[in-house]
Amino acid sequence: MTDDELKIEGYASLFWTRDLNDDVTAAGAFAESLAAGAPVKMLHQHDEAEPIGVWDAVVEDAKGLFVRGRILRTTPRGALVAALVEAGALDGLSIGFRQVKARTQGRLRVLSRVELWEVSIVTFPMLPGARLNVSRQTVSSGSA
Repeated sequence: MTDDELKIEGYASLFWTRDLNDDVTAAGAFAESLAAGAPVKMLHQHDEAEPIGVWDAVVEDAKGLFVRGRILRTTPRGALVAALVEAGALDGLSIGFRQVKARTQGRLRVLSRVELWEVSIVTFPMLPGARLNVSRQTVSSGSA
């Protein structure tokens, strides 16, 4: 790791867990979108005007949508976010997506297929359990 980047990882979505908007993501909801290979952007607070890094790995596992990437300190916003993450002031993750297929179950919206656009580092995630940690693992190039 260089001084110009901060490696992070965490769960951006947890399967079968209700968020504060009464959405639940079904296991496999991201599979088609990830298989299509479109890049998933790393943003701060869902602000598409200033990407702050890159996601090196975005994968579904048994628990949810796991992400691993690097915040780049080469931009002012990236430097700010990296400092806030290191200080423990910022640790939320949130997904930006388009609903492709969903059903209503009581008051819940069950998302069974979504087009994933971005994963943001946020102050208050809609899914309280969607959190990041500073990563100690090596990120292999070419993984996505």
